[in-house]
Amino acid sequence: MLYLDLLRHGETELGGGLRGSLDDALTEHGWAQLRGAVQDAGPWDRLISSPLQRCARFAEELAATHSLPLHLEPDVRELHFGDWEGRSAAALMETDAEALGRFWADPYAFTPPNGEPLLHFEARILSALQRLQQRHAGERLLLITHGGVMRLLLARARGLPRQDLLQVNVGYAQRFRLRLDADGQLAELP
Repeated sequence: MLYLDLLRHGETELGGGLRGSLDDALTEHGWAQLRGAVQDAGPWDRLISSPLQRCARFAEELAATHSLPLHLEPDVRELHFGDWEGRSAAALMETDAEALGRFWADPYAFTPPNGEPLLHFEARILSALQRLQQRHAGERLLLITHGGVMRLLLARARGLPRQDLLQVNVGYAQRFRLRLDADGQLAELP
């Protein structure tokens, strides 16, 4: 059994849109969002973070403040959106509305041009989760990561069909609690 608190990064300097592998910094508001999100949370045995700075810089601060071990895990970084990286949905609606609609309807069936297929993304995330379970069974971890990673894990925990992945709403600095059973089943906790 592994207890996993998921925390999405806060607001970034370059704003919304499909940030993917772009390495944006947090705004001051983003830092405040994250500090507020963990104020009455925990305790955790360790922190795991995406290496992208919008996650990692806060994870480093939190680890230092609470004397917690921190591991930067490359496999919990965001989905790579290929040619759509850095573009907003509104901009894509003007230039690539049909493709964006296909992605929204079933992200497993449509990959953004030159992007990471969702099946590869899912395999990467689930492999990282399996490694965390093997290394840290019985512990409570805080995973500081991205909206796409959290949508994937929450959709699985909620038993949603794959194509409903993008229906899961995850705001900046939002935190969720999951339990990962020994058999790999995820459950959302209150």
